[in-house]
Amino acid sequence: MHPAFSVIFLTTLIGAGQGLFLALFVVQALGVADALPPQDGVTFYAAGSLIALLLLGGGLIASFFHLGHPERAWRSAAMWRTSWLSREVIVLPAVMGAIFVYGMLHYFGDDTNLFGLANPQLGALTFWAGVAGALLCIALFVCTGMIYACLKFIEEWHSPLTLINYTLLGSASGFALATAFSTYVAPGLVQFFAWCTLVLTLLAFVFRAASLIRNKHIRHMSNLQTAIGVKHSKIQQKAQGAMGGSFNTREFFHGKSAAFLKSIKWIFLVLVFVVPVLLMLIALSAQASALFMLVFLVQYLGLIAERWFFFAQAKHPQNLYYQTIS
Repeated sequence: MHPAFSVIFLTTLIGAGQGLFLALFVVQALGVADALPPQDGVTFYAAGSLIALLLLGGGLIASFFHLGHPERAWRSAAMWRTSWLSREVIVLPAVMGAIFVYGMLHYFGDDTNLFGLANPQLGALTFWAGVAGALLCIALFVCTGMIYACLKFIEEWHSPLTLINYTLLGSASGFALATAFSTYVAPGLVQFFAWCTLVLTLLAFVFRAASLIRNKHIRHMSNLQTAIGVKHSKIQQKAQGAMGGSFNTREFFHGKSAAFLKSIKWIFLVLVFVVPVLLMLIALSAQASALFMLVFLVQYLGLIAERWFFFAQAKHPQNLYYQTIS
């Protein structure tokens, strides 16, 4: 497939935004259980929610560059009963709305005890707003991952690993950003966020490596023989039936060499997993706050390469016909 940078930025930015919000809410949820100390509503929760909103908004803006007619974008939500893309279009603004409400409640310090519980933190309006936001974030991860995992004819994507990887990679980048953010507003949480980031990054490595191994050994259902109904072992296509390129040759193949594709794979493996883990361990031992931000930046650059590879590695069956061009 041909990777569209608008979709690459959409998926990586909203993933980081969702992960950051989940990191904020985890702190509040653990605070309810007295496992972590309470944090300031304005500098930690409200400011963190604002950063998450900016990331989600940036992803939403990026998505418009992928539309042929942006003025018709509202129509993309019409098929919500059957389309995961339509569901994503609906859930993304809902996530942004929930995070906005969560941040504003913390900003104004509204901790109304909704149910009159003995533990006021458990009944707090901010806590239940966070529950709603967290559930919507999970739903958005599912919608985004299922857009690709539901496509049976693109076998590289049609796997539960696609959904798992979208969730883990987005969460890892969000927690990495939360680690850098906490160095300025909540130093007591740096260790907690850093170790969460390491665990999520290592988990993401396990499942992303599993998807790479799976895709390497896929035996595709379609080939030249099945495409034209000829069982001869040696078939070579000489022409595609057209003199020049077309929408099909532009949009369903990346046009890069196998060597380039392999180099991108190793680049993202190093930038998403190896370098961030090493930098995080160094930052923890040296207590160097600047390195925590570098972890997030390096990992995010790696995620751009990872998402490019994710799209480029997918082999659309129509390329069996257009392979002489592609």
